[in-house]
Amino acid sequence: MSQTAVILALVIVTALGFDFTNGFHDTANAMATSIATGALRPKVAVALSGVLNLIGAFLSVEVALTVTNAVVKIQSATGAPRQDLVSNGGLDLLLIVLAGLVGAIMWNLVTWLLGLPSSSSHALFGGLIGATIAGLGWAGVNWVGNGKKLDGVVGKVLIPAILSPVIAGIVATVGTWLVYRATMGVAKRFADRGFRWGQIGSASLVSLAHGTNDAQKTMGVITLALIASGYWTDTGSIPFWVKTSCALSIALGTYLGGWRIIRTVGKGLVEIAPPQGMAAESSSAAVILSSSHLGFALSTTQVATGSIMGSGVGRPGAYVRWRVAGRMVVAWLLTMPAAAVTGAVMWWLAHLIGGEIGALVIFALLIAFSFFMWQRSRRAPVDAANVNDEWHDDRPPAQPVPAGVAS
Repeated sequence: MSQTAVILALVIVTALGFDFTNGFHDTANAMATSIATGALRPKVAVALSGVLNLIGAFLSVEVALTVTNAVVKIQSATGAPRQDLVSNGGLDLLLIVLAGLVGAIMWNLVTWLLGLPSSSSHALFGGLIGATIAGLGWAGVNWVGNGKKLDGVVGKVLIPAILSPVIAGIVATVGTWLVYRATMGVAKRFADRGFRWGQIGSASLVSLAHGTNDAQKTMGVITLALIASGYWTDTGSIPFWVKTSCALSIALGTYLGGWRIIRTVGKGLVEIAPPQGMAAESSSAAVILSSSHLGFALSTTQVATGSIMGSGVGRPGAYVRWRVAGRMVVAWLLTMPAAAVTGAVMWWLAHLIGGEIGALVIFALLIAFSFFMWQRSRRAPVDAANVNDEWHDDRPPAQPVPAGVAS
């Protein structure tokens, strides 16, 4: 087997590994609120989400093409792959992609262990950007595309990262407020029962939307590697076997469930009632599907958590744990730079050792790190049995009512 084929195989395996972590890292986006309100049992929820992620992955390729073309400048002025990146069997570009993936997976595992719903998408883009800068310099990153429209990293990644959670939060705030206004006077037990059924539909739509957005990011990465090694030349389409393998990988990860993050999103952010859950999920689905259609590789995690916070603001008297929300925002801000630094370090290490040995070394480091994080997670396991346990935080205790004052 040639050196290029070995590294390409490592890239494909690592990319599918990232897709798997993306699945269990982001299950909370669709199902955390439905699990928290009791609309769906935990294991039923993740199974349903996994199936719908699988289906959603085949509905569009716009986001996949964004990943293929928007991060690394792989095209020449004629639109063909750059010869300086593919002339040596694509080894330089393959090492960049492999290092970027390793950086993304490591960050995903750190935030999973901490139960923080950071963005798998931004971890991927950060890892690729860091490795690209290390390997090709700042000019190797496709920052603004052709400069004539919203394209490249700025237009397809950074601007959606800023706007999407804000838009989702506003939509969820208004939607939640309208829901509670519309159901005033309706008995709570009847309203909650109806909204729980509504949640099943809205959560399913979010899962479908997640498949159309996040599963495709790994498709784009594998296609980028295939272009680098000369096995694929069309920058405007995705091989069918790539679609299928990525869809299956993210579906399996989703089914296993990232219970730590599901717990944080469902129980630690807002005290969620069924009307809020349906409003938040509907807002998330609308924003994600619209962005997928336009090819924006946004963070479904940021959209979902923005919607949940918005539902807390929109519900009269709801309690939002702003300290938990603050930790999430810090994780969001750190994700791209942290993954970028890790991706750059991995590229330098692989490049220093050289060739397939360097690629095997950073792949082995990833396996060792993954095993270490899994071992740490077993000290305080979170699973379907305890994901809905009461959240203990610093909510101020209720103040005693002074004598003679009506409660």
